[in-house]
Amino acid sequence: MKFRFTLRTLFCATLFIALAFPLLNSRAHAAAKAQGSMIGINVLLKTAITDAILADLGTHGRVRDVMYEIKVVTVQAPSSELNAIRALPYVAAANPDAERNGSPVDTLAATDFANGISTWDMDAVNITDAGSTRRQVSYDGTGVYVAVLDTGLLDSWRQYFPQQRIATDLAKSFSGGGGAGTVSETTNQWEHDQDSHGTHVTSTILGYSFFGTPVNGVAPKATVIPVKVLNQSGFGWSSVIAHGIVYVADLKAGQLANYPVVINMSLGGGSLDAVEKAAIDYAISKGVVIVASAGNEGNDGMGYPGAYQPVISVAASGWTGEWLAGSDGIVNNWWWKDNVADPTNPANFYITDFSSRQKSGQDLDVAAPGSWTVGPYQVNSGQLSYFFLGGTSMASPHVAGIVALMAQKNHGLTAAQAESILTGSAIYLAPGCRNVRQPDGSTQQFCWGADATGAGLATADKALKATP
Repeated sequence: MKFRFTLRTLFCATLFIALAFPLLNSRAHAAAKAQGSMIGINVLLKTAITDAILADLGTHGRVRDVMYEIKVVTVQAPSSELNAIRALPYVAAANPDAERNGSPVDTLAATDFANGISTWDMDAVNITDAGSTRRQVSYDGTGVYVAVLDTGLLDSWRQYFPQQRIATDLAKSFSGGGGAGTVSETTNQWEHDQDSHGTHVTSTILGYSFFGTPVNGVAPKATVIPVKVLNQSGFGWSSVIAHGIVYVADLKAGQLANYPVVINMSLGGGSLDAVEKAAIDYAISKGVVIVASAGNEGNDGMGYPGAYQPVISVAASGWTGEWLAGSDGIVNNWWWKDNVADPTNPANFYITDFSSRQKSGQDLDVAAPGSWTVGPYQVNSGQLSYFFLGGTSMASPHVAGIVALMAQKNHGLTAAQAESILTGSAIYLAPGCRNVRQPDGSTQQFCWGADATGAGLATADKALKATP
């Protein structure tokens, strides 16, 4: 089924449902392990890294990467060496590198999209109101840095975002990982993405230009740091992501010491890598607040790092007004024209069927719009286009943007405080079912339990009111 849209009507645009976590090639990985092939093994140490430890690890394989800040070494070794490495007295944990999956053109004249039009998802989190360019909250993200660890930005990013809102001097690209066991930096690859995922995520935070019409964002005056940790197909490795997290943490400890810093990670995988965990703990200790998607695995449970307790995790919610005719009788303009009723009524929302449910040992915090969110997404290089995307990847930047507003109000906001405020101010969404109209006119029923919502729906106004 195909749709395309302008501000007045949707015509001829391909409908996309983008999930944060493509399936892992588990059978190929299992076959490689069975053959004892070379893999990247992430090793977390109990003590500081020394030359003696590196030499000893070198007897099990080849040391390919070292992160002194978090006491991590990556070794390229036969899979048969994993247990021997785990048994070493100075090793706290060791695991195979875990897979993760979540030329510049004309510059926009605008410096921000704080006066852009409203879309349903901005209305749902009480940033804007339908039919108005007036923001409903007094904060806009000024002075806050949001690092988007993702696929980077499209070549054409300057036609979607104001150049002043992207920290080109701090942008970074990391690649490698996996069986190679090494992580490297690649110059300027952050702005040559072919996947569009990172661009769409960024558009929720900053807003974007829709063929010249400004569309509002959650934190339109925040400064985004693009950190490319996923490849051109949207895949990556936990060791690469750990490098991205440590890079941002070091920025916060150094030249950004006087600014709030938030990380958004619309990515994840099936288990928590010890190296990724160490990087997250390190970043939080430096004052960084981390927000991540819950995952798109439904009843199979949450993805990591979102399920890790210190991370603020986000489920995907939708609006019961999707694909319905508004007061003007027109269906196809619902996403920007129709009103999400205030005050926020949980009866108007649902949890998507793909949004990951919380399992034992996992931590789900809040829900935010992750169904039918519009943003830049290109299928042809150099051709501006926009798509509806659905996934917890889309929900996470709504909350990262809200945290940026909270941090603008309180520059000393910690990760624990941010999580407590968000969960304490969320609007409870009780288990239930909703009948929701689909683009073809049919109706689909969505049902969920208490394991799907966390504390409930996050909204900017309530979170800001609760922020000291």
